Amino acid sequence: MAGVLEGVRVIDFGQYIAGPMAAMLLGDQGADVIRVDPPGGPRWKTPANATWNRNKRSIVLDLKSDRDREIARQLIAGADVVIENFRPGVMDRLGLGAAAMTAGNPRLIYCSLPGFGADDPRAAVPAWEGVLGAATGAYRMSGGGRPGGTRPVYTVIPYGSAYGAFLCAVTVAMALNERARSGRGQLVEIPLFDATFTVVGARGLLVNGKPEEEPAFNWSRQLPCKDGRWLMYVANNKRFEAFIKHIGMDKWRDAKLPPQELAQKYDEIMRTRTAKEWEDIVAEIGSEGVICHSSAEWLQHPQALESKIIADFDDPELGHFCGPGINTRLSVTPGSVRRPRAKTDADRTEILAELAAPRPSPKADGDEILRTALQGVKVVDLCIVLAGPTCGRTLAEFGADVVKIDSPHVRTVLRHNDINRAKRSILVDLKTKDGLEIFWKLVDQADVVLQNFRSGVAEKLGIDYERVRARRPDIVYGSMNTFGHLGPFAGRPGHEQLGQAVSGMQVRYGSAKPATAPFAANDYGTGLMACYGVALALLHRRRTGQGQFVDSALAYTATMLQSALLQDYPGKQWNEPHGQESLGSGPLNRMYLASDGWVFLAARAGDAAYAGVLARCTELADLAGHEGEKLERALEERLRDRSVAAWVEALTKAGIGAHRVVPSLVELMTDPLVQQRGLAVTREHEGFGPITTTAPGVKLSRTPMEIGRVAPKPGSDATSVLADIGMAGQLGRLIREHVVAVDGVKAGC
Repeated sequence: MAGVLEGVRVIDFGQYIAGPMAAMLLGDQGADVIRVDPPGGPRWKTPANATWNRNKRSIVLDLKSDRDREIARQLIAGADVVIENFRPGVMDRLGLGAAAMTAGNPRLIYCSLPGFGADDPRAAVPAWEGVLGAATGAYRMSGGGRPGGTRPVYTVIPYGSAYGAFLCAVTVAMALNERARSGRGQLVEIPLFDATFTVVGARGLLVNGKPEEEPAFNWSRQLPCKDGRWLMYVANNKRFEAFIKHIGMDKWRDAKLPPQELAQKYDEIMRTRTAKEWEDIVAEIGSEGVICHSSAEWLQHPQALESKIIADFDDPELGHFCGPGINTRLSVTPGSVRRPRAKTDADRTEILAELAAPRPSPKADGDEILRTALQGVKVVDLCIVLAGPTCGRTLAEFGADVVKIDSPHVRTVLRHNDINRAKRSILVDLKTKDGLEIFWKLVDQADVVLQNFRSGVAEKLGIDYERVRARRPDIVYGSMNTFGHLGPFAGRPGHEQLGQAVSGMQVRYGSAKPATAPFAANDYGTGLMACYGVALALLHRRRTGQGQFVDSALAYTATMLQSALLQDYPGKQWNEPHGQESLGSGPLNRMYLASDGWVFLAARAGDAAYAGVLARCTELADLAGHEGEKLERALEERLRDRSVAAWVEALTKAGIGAHRVVPSLVELMTDPLVQQRGLAVTREHEGFGPITTTAPGVKLSRTPMEIGRVAPKPGSDATSVLADIGMAGQLGRLIREHVVAVDGVKAGC
């Protein structure tokens, strides 16, 4: 079938990463995306454009020209969605801003993705990705730098831009759902700085102003193997005990060896077999572990190929290449790559002809007055840990009524205070007859069911998609896992670290030893992509009455996060910045040590005109003749002489991107500006006192996204949930028979 968004027209003014990626996600689901480039084509000449600009038509417009601006206005007048990621005010000065365009097209959803928001004092700063990373604590500090000091570690993963794109796709889909009921569009702003707080997530959570303490010894780690390769092992499932007994580590644990000695024993045992042997042993036991692969290896991995997250494509510039496939999957209206990237301006004649014959007036939408985009939508959330509950939380923040079901037999609901806010909580034993009755009564009233159980668990409980669909053919059923639902690894359990390890993220971020990336980006991103799929499925159901299955996976998200790098074609060189010693990608895109801290200096991506960049800054103009390593060494020496604040002021005054490197997430979350702008919120939580969490970084003009109530005590909403399904009078019996609990399960941070 056609994609859900067939008939939806998107005008993509985006450049670099965020805008093009967001428009690609919409195009992959059937939208007619018209890409508008400046003369000379995309501002960033990168092979990744073959991925980000697929499923789009192309026209070149010089927005400084009156004639071409008029064409742009006509395109917007006939559009459903506009995406742009210029700095605040740029589109207004061109006469193409959100207020003006929605006045002429009230059904328009106008989405702006600036680096810093219009209400941020840094709005005018050139917010290249490196600047955003510095501003959001993405460059985790490691040993090195000055004697006794630390140095930041650069990562090439564009967290700000990728999460801006993810949130844009989600929000556009939500706004289209709302428009189907109200008949009205709205303005959306998602600053990339603000978007990054979604991926900061639980890493930034503070209890009474302090982060969670790291364990003295962590069984989840990268382990050296006989063949010189590394295995990422995760100790977060029920088969952990079986694994450590199998390898004989239980005796050393029980002997309470000091952490350093325990780690040494662990490494010694793992060096007795190859990484592939260990991977197979772990899989046979049912525990969690994968080989740490490079990204080049991931492109050839059987799981990547059979799940189709990596596929073969053709491109007018690269020729035949393999690269990222479709991220969010829907069973009835699957996304697809319908056409390759168009040559720049290739569709000009066709697009202009369409302007001469305007699109037919759309079918009239409803006229409901809604406070939130998902008002009235009901969700049953069975998910655990991060990815699945993030999907449920995001639906709740867009206005859905989400009932979170957890087991009364767990000690702690992990990450509860981060991912279960805005929901109602009930503890139900789904292995009992009465527990299943509660579930089915909730399903009878629900629009969406979410689960991320290990393979086979939902089937064993009798609550898998086929059985839920048999009872409710119109249900939207979201399922998330680590590796996807197809391929040799589909049935294997996993967590964030395994998504990073299998796809190349850990090898790239590490040096001699792979290293875990600074954020749980695959978990939170998978939650968002599942949420995007759910919103699309709800839109499809509104039109047809038909439900469907939504599939999202950590490995899919890891691939999309690396989509700037994952195009393999003749002549491909894997030469991106990597390792724990990396400070950036070149002299004009890296961190430098100033007299009192670190500063990130950034010029336009791919800009080789060093003289032109440096000449704009009086303090650096004499270095304009330097290039390459000579320039890098000269800048290192020069920037040490002044403070971070002095350099940020001088560089930004000259129009060069610059920002202080925020050294910790504690500092980020307690920053007065961050708190003032509502990105870090401190509220009282029962049993904990004040907890600081991140908050949504999305602004909608009519149906705002809201942080919602604090995460409730697990099980505390049993009365209201049971009342909704006509079982209010049975709570006492259900507690006595251990079907429902209201106490005994802790809220995890």
